[in-house]
Amino acid sequence: VDFWRWAYSDLIGNAERGALAEYIVACALGIASAERVSWDKYDLITEDGIAVEVKTSGYIQTWEQKQLSKPIFGIQPTYGWNSITNEYDTEQKRQSDIYVFCLHKHEDQATVNPLLIEQWDFYLMPTAKLNEHFKAQKTVALSALIKAGAEICPYGKLAERIHTLVRGE
Repeated sequence: VDFWRWAYSDLIGNAERGALAEYIVACALGIASAERVSWDKYDLITEDGIAVEVKTSGYIQTWEQKQLSKPIFGIQPTYGWNSITNEYDTEQKRQSDIYVFCLHKHEDQATVNPLLIEQWDFYLMPTAKLNEHFKAQKTVALSALIKAGAEICPYGKLAERIHTLVRGE
């Protein structure tokens, strides 16, 4: 607990917020009992094989801010790394079937608490649609995602909508 408090308790920080968002989505998908692999080619995989990439952004940062941050998400194509074989793919691409863009939408520093689900919004976009709209682009603003058709999804519907968007189920 002391180590966690010292190293990882700042859940507003970009790295920790990212891991928290992955956990939140894993819980929604019912796969939070699986161990997280930090550098695998995608963040999560459902029990039926849907590869999920989780990206986060937020208005509030750890550091002193003169104004709220603009939500930007990383979407850069990569050479996927396989943690089992310890090898990189030879093709640079977006590795997952779908992206879940997790926006920590809370805007009040005094009451910020990323552990509260109601402080988050979740946007879904199948990777094929992301590729169609953003080609090899490395980052994307929330407004551009929405304009391109990213679907806002309540937390309780994430698993259902991910399956529908990827498998048509």
